[in-house]
Amino acid sequence: MSYPDISVVICVYTEDRWEDILAAVASVRAQSRPARETLLVVDHNETLRERLTGEYKEVEEVRVIANAGPRGLSAGRNTGIAASHGEIIAFLDDDAVAERDWLKHFAEGYEDRRVMAVGGRTMPVWASGRRPAWFPEEFDWVVGCTYRGLPPGRVRVRNVLGGNASFRRAAFEAAGGFATGIGRDGDKRPLGCEETELCIRLARARPDAVLLIDDRAVIHHRVPAPREHFAYFRTRTYAEGLSKALVARSVGSDKGLESERRYTTRVLPAGVARGLRDALLGRPGGAGRAGAIVAGVLTAAGGYVLGSVRARRGGTVFSVVPIERIPEGEGEAA
Repeated sequence: MSYPDISVVICVYTEDRWEDILAAVASVRAQSRPARETLLVVDHNETLRERLTGEYKEVEEVRVIANAGPRGLSAGRNTGIAASHGEIIAFLDDDAVAERDWLKHFAEGYEDRRVMAVGGRTMPVWASGRRPAWFPEEFDWVVGCTYRGLPPGRVRVRNVLGGNASFRRAAFEAAGGFATGIGRDGDKRPLGCEETELCIRLARARPDAVLLIDDRAVIHHRVPAPREHFAYFRTRTYAEGLSKALVARSVGSDKGLESERRYTTRVLPAGVARGLRDALLGRPGGAGRAGAIVAGVLTAAGGYVLGSVRARRGGTVFSVVPIERIPEGEGEAA
């Protein structure tokens, strides 16, 4: 079986994650199914760009380039897409490491030509060494990881999760790139949903498109100590509500909230019941998990309401641009 070439894009922005970045690149270079190339896209940080360029100057398959768009994750990804040469573009977070068969499982998903995207499973690596007792698995998306409620195996989904995902190049040719102004932007409020908006837009542009999650494509994502605290949990769930409002404004609430309705009406009530049962049985953290689920729903709902009001008053605040390929040999850091 002949599998398509895969380019891996890792967006980076701070020297504070230097060791994480090196570990992420090393995990890509150790893949059982080698990548065609790894692109490190540096988000408006010249010091980091120069340091990475020196680090990988003797490594032919690793290229360091500067984000050619506005500051933020979406523009960085778009820069990587434009500069890459593979038929498939995979994205890996800069503070995550991929298991050895990560790309192999992605590649297998593209045997069907209808498949436009394949995502994987992201496992948390807690800074404290273990999950906080109060932190519900249903909210692992708060720390960028696969959450309880997603179906197991290789299954069809509405959208993949951006930190562990791959797309066929034809997906970007059909739908354009990631929307700028909706996702992460350096140290600003931790917004998200840029991959959700892209996937819904892709399904509209290509109604025959199939999007998959294969839970064998595993990465391990580091969760720093500040993100183990309830303050971050509250901030992130509120920001998710704001982001969902932008997505719903762009693509309509039917598609924009389709998966969230099932999650809110089925997965989360079951999580609350499980937490209360554990509390009654004297198991650690049960009441905390039930309370965190309720708090997360209320905070996200508050963000959604405020975001909806702002979106109606201000119109669409993000934009989508077509991806223009950069010819081979251009765009590399000097």
